[in-house]
Amino acid sequence: MSKLIKFLFALFLFSVGTLQVSLSQCAMCRATIENNVSNGDTTVGAGLNLGILYLFVAPYILLSVLAYIWYKNAKKKKKFSFR
Repeated sequence: MSKLIKFLFALFLFSVGTLQVSLSQCAMCRATIENNVSNGDTTVGAGLNLGILYLFVAPYILLSVLAYIWYKNAKKKKKFSFR
C-alpha cells in the first residue's frame, strides 16, 4: 500500500472520528448567539459569520492547491517522456 493511500485512509478515519465532536458544537454556538442577541450584543454574531465563511472557503482553497500541484507534476512528467 502506498504512503499516499495510507495517509488518505488515516485522514478519513480521523475526520469520521471527530465528526460527532464538531456536530455537537453547532447547538452550543446557536444557544450562545441567541443568548447574546437577546441581551443586545450582536458582535459575536458577526464573528460567527466570519468563522462560517472561513470554514466554507478552506476546503476549496485546499483542493485548488492540490489540483495545481497535481497539474504541475503531470505536466513535468509529460515533458520528460520519451515517447
